[in-house]
Amino acid sequence: MSKNEVTPEQDWHRIDIVAALHKEGLTMRALSVEAGLKPDTLKNALSRAYPKGERIIAKALGTELTHIWPSRYIRKAS
Repeated sequence: MSKNEVTPEQDWHRIDIVAALHKEGLTMRALSVEAGLKPDTLKNALSRAYPKGERIIAKALGTELTHIWPSRYIRKAS
């Protein structure tokens, strides 16, 4: 596996999230403002759990929270 591959249980890298938004013609700032938040608010979701922001980002990318942040949303079997 190359160092750039993401495994199913691995969270996307913050740069990959931003790049995916850019591919959709979106920016983190614009998405924040569109959601009625301060311009830099969604950046919080890139470094720590922020469910509201994570939902906004996932919706903008047309994917599930568990796809972007499996460590935050997929329960590990004990």
